Amino acid sequence: MISSIAELIADRMVTMPAGERRAAQTLIANYPLIGLKTVAEFSAAAGVSSPTILRFVSRLGFQNYPEFQSTLQDELAAQLQSPASRTLNPPSPGSSAVSPMLEATLENMRETFRHLSDKQLADIVARLADRRGKTFLVGGRFTDPLARYMAAHLAIIQPNVFHLAGQESIWRDRLIDMDKRDVLVIFDIRRYQDSLIRFAEKAHQRGVQIVLFTDQWLSPIARFARHVIAGRTAVPSAWDSSAALFVVAEALIGAVTRQLEPDGTKRIREMESLR
Repeated sequence: MISSIAELIADRMVTMPAGERRAAQTLIANYPLIGLKTVAEFSAAAGVSSPTILRFVSRLGFQNYPEFQSTLQDELAAQLQSPASRTLNPPSPGSSAVSPMLEATLENMRETFRHLSDKQLADIVARLADRRGKTFLVGGRFTDPLARYMAAHLAIIQPNVFHLAGQESIWRDRLIDMDKRDVLVIFDIRRYQDSLIRFAEKAHQRGVQIVLFTDQWLSPIARFARHVIAGRTAVPSAWDSSAALFVVAEALIGAVTRQLEPDGTKRIREMESLR
């Protein structure tokens, strides 16, 4: 699979002049719809000139603006795909039914980490390890097990870690306990969950810093997120794979555990003594 535009931006952001960075940030915050508008409308939204938008598009590797928009349209169509719409070719006689899935999953992991910078990961670790605030984690219909798994580990090494389970009304009730010192980790992949988007917006309005785990097409929650981890999820299946996001979550769990030593180790030992 070719890199998504969001991945291209992540790879090239550090080389962009200030005007092009503003264009990139505007696109990510309104992904992909602002890029489907005219150059003039995009430039007005970003507060930059039309030539800056065209230079930004060229830096991403596109020959012209229509080619850039065509790629965004393809990504938008991919966002909206349901499992029923993904027609799959049956394995040929004598071939392994597992091998293509395994290869795609391993490639997803490699590509996910290739587009994650060390600085971004370090910033997320520092935020998750900051004990001055609370950490809340939530996911969607298929991704909430990742949120629960990550919360279970983080709660062992530090206090004030909460997995938000159950119905949306229960999540909303927890907003009263959230403020700008806190972090909210959200897992959301296509097709993106409206209840998570509404909840993320409310949390953002309260100043909560959001870390979003999503796919290469970007959940609309990206517009509210301080940090966005865009993992590869497409595999030869009717279903998307969360394996790459799971590995990123485990990498962060390990890094936060190291960051919190020796206090985390002391907490683990005390917890074990209480069992």
